Amino acid sequence: MDGEELLQGGDTEASWSLLSWMASLLMVFGGALPYVPQYQDIQRSNHSEGFSTRVCLVLLIANILRIFFWIGKQFELTLLLQSVVMILTMFAMLHLCCTFQNSNRVSTKQHRLSDLDVRYFWKWSVFEDYLLICFGFTVLCAVVTLLLLDSAMFVETLGSLAVMFEAMLGFPQLLQNFHNCSTKGMSVKMVMLWTAGDVFKTVYFVMNKSPAQFWVCSSVQILIDVAILLQVIFYSQDTRVKLG
Repeated sequence: MDGEELLQGGDTEASWSLLSWMASLLMVFGGALPYVPQYQDIQRSNHSEGFSTRVCLVLLIANILRIFFWIGKQFELTLLLQSVVMILTMFAMLHLCCTFQNSNRVSTKQHRLSDLDVRYFWKWSVFEDYLLICFGFTVLCAVVTLLLLDSAMFVETLGSLAVMFEAMLGFPQLLQNFHNCSTKGMSVKMVMLWTAGDVFKTVYFVMNKSPAQFWVCSSVQILIDVAILLQVIFYSQDTRVKLG
């Protein structure tokens, strides 16, 4: 009897370990999945006007900050890997948007970072400009973190900034939809996957006792996701077509 109980206990522990491993894997790559339908929509339509590239800006800032937060306060490795995957995903989205913006541009005028024109900040024509500004931001963060790494207040502030930016993930898209009075060109599947992912993340953070900043962030994200989905209903005459 004791042997059977021991065997059952071992099986239960193995099952929980497998579920935990699968949840971690989903956390690492799940954040990138919502951008697959948006990526496909842009390729299909040959334009990226409905997608706000400032979503990429917000996520790049958030995940670069989170990496330096991890250096100061080493939480789950899963969340560090998730940040690396998200940064690569955002670069892929920006590269695609630049490709179609250039191919569809009527004017030959290109907007470059070197123009120093604030009107076209994060609206550049060349992908390398986005890489350059992200590299500069990363170097700045590295220098400041190196100087203030021993300060617990600085590390916590870094974490709070990271999750604050991540919480605003959907806000640029919300504003763009409001400005256009339309959600045309935006993948509704992307937003639905955002919502599902944010609910999953909130539960994951609470169950794994992650720093409070993380579950607060994901809760705010859920509210913004719901607001965008309400825009879809409000702006679309035929919601079923959008969901197709």
